[in-house]
Amino acid sequence: MLALLALLCLLPPVTLAAEDFAAERRRMADQIGTMAAQTAFETARPRFDSRVMDALAKVPRHRFVPANQMSHAYENRPLPIGYGQTISQPYIVALMTDLANPQPGQKVLEIGTGSGYQAAILAELAGWVYTIEIVEPLAKQAEERLKALDYRNVEVQAGDGYYGWAAHAPFDAIIVTAAASHVPPPLVKQLKPGGRMVIPVGTPFLTQNLMLVEKAADGSVSSRQILPVRFVPLTGGH
Repeated sequence: MLALLALLCLLPPVTLAAEDFAAERRRMADQIGTMAAQTAFETARPRFDSRVMDALAKVPRHRFVPANQMSHAYENRPLPIGYGQTISQPYIVALMTDLANPQPGQKVLEIGTGSGYQAAILAELAGWVYTIEIVEPLAKQAEERLKALDYRNVEVQAGDGYYGWAAHAPFDAIIVTAAASHVPPPLVKQLKPGGRMVIPVGTPFLTQNLMLVEKAADGSVSSRQILPVRFVPLTGGH
C-alpha cells in the first residue's frame, strides 16, 4: 500500500477531465450568446448562427494554448501564445466567423494562424481552410496541432499574409486576425464575387474597427464598420 501511495505521488496532478473541458466549453458558449445579445446594437447580430456556436462548443480551445494558460482556456478573453501573439477572445472568434458566414464546401482563407484555433473553428464549418502565419515557429506548431486533432481540411503556410494565397484563390471568405492600416488589395482581389472578408483596420494597439468587406456579383466592393476591437498588428514586407 505504501509503495502504491508513493507511486501515486509521483504521477502528474490531474487538472480537468474531458467532461470538465466540455462543460467549460458550454459555459463559454453561453457567455458568448449573452454577449452577442448585449452587442447587437453595434453588430446587428443578436445571436450567432447555431453552426458557429456548435463549433465553439466542440473545438478544444485548451489544446490551442500554452500549458501555463490551460486553466484559462475557456475564459472569454485573449491569451498569450508566445512570440508577442495572442489567441483571440472567443466572442471575437465567434463574431468574425459569423460575419464571414463559411458554408460546407467553400474555401476560406485565414491570415494570422496563431495557435490554429480560428482555423479549427473554420474547418468545422467550411470545405477547406488555407491559413497563413508570418511567425514560422507558430505556423509549424499550429500545423502539427491541427494534424494531431485530425483537421485534414486545413493547409498551413508560413509567410506574409498581406499578399494572400493566390494559388488557391478565389476564396468564398477571408478572415484576418491582425490589424492592418488598410484593407490589403491582394486580399480584395482574391475574394470571390459574393464573398466576405472580415478584417480589423486601424492603428496598431490604438483605434481599430472590425470591418466587413463584401464583394458583389459584379465585382464591386463595399465595407462597413462593425465594432471597435484591439488586435496585434499585421506585419510583413508591405
